[in-house]
Amino acid sequence: MTKRSLILLPLFALASLGAQAQTAATPAAAASAPAAPEVKSDWTITGNAGIFSDYRFRGISQTDKKAAFQGGFDIGHASGFYVGNWNSNVSFSNAALEMDFYAGYKGEITKEFGYDVGILQYYYPQKDKVVSFDTTELYAALTWTFLTLKYSHTISSDYFGFGKSQQLAASDNGSSLGGKRGQNTGYIELNASFPLMDQLTLVGHVGYTNFAKDLNKASFDDGLGGTIDVGLKDYTDYKVGLTYDMSTLVGAGTSAAIAYVGANKTGFYGDINKGRVILTFSKAM
Repeated sequence: MTKRSLILLPLFALASLGAQAQTAATPAAAASAPAAPEVKSDWTITGNAGIFSDYRFRGISQTDKKAAFQGGFDIGHASGFYVGNWNSNVSFSNAALEMDFYAGYKGEITKEFGYDVGILQYYYPQKDKVVSFDTTELYAALTWTFLTLKYSHTISSDYFGFGKSQQLAASDNGSSLGGKRGQNTGYIELNASFPLMDQLTLVGHVGYTNFAKDLNKASFDDGLGGTIDVGLKDYTDYKVGLTYDMSTLVGAGTSAAIAYVGANKTGFYGDINKGRVILTFSKAM
């Protein structure tokens, strides 16, 4: 062995020890503490927005057959509790905006049956409150697969200002109509959402407005020995249409819809009840 080899031996030994140290360190690095599992919140926040060629509420146009922009949000808890807000432009005599605030609880009875109960406040910022459109309702719904049966019941003293309007009409003629006019008005509806194929859903709706008796039978003396009838007529509204899920084309939660919407008793309520094709483009977030 040469002198040069003797000199290099310690260097090879050190290199060998270093390699062994690196090899031994690798399992230690791999055995580092695992990442903490992601904590999933019990709360969820979702939103929605859409453009509608007409805003129909229970069959009646709220925008004088003009377009509406609508949107809102929901905050839900894993327990089933939720609160939310929804808004739309309207075309009333002294109100241009509808703001809905609601809270409720929903859950399952079985895998096929679900329920939903809550309270809903319709609020309209108005220039004056001589006739207030604000209305409060309680609601309860039962869902089975693609069908939902829902009932809403007015608990406020008036139903979208109809009672107050009747009182003013009587007062202008020197008569009076007292009491809580509109309270206990009921609305029952059946909604269907049936998938026809991927991305395409058939939707249907039928509803019935049962006005409180004091709204139905409102009349006052005409001053000439007769009476003036200002009572409202109960009516049925309907909707049938198709919804197309555009998520793969535009983005998740995007959809377009076409529906024919209207109500009966057009001879009494006029054009605002007539059937009309409504186009919708909406986004859920």
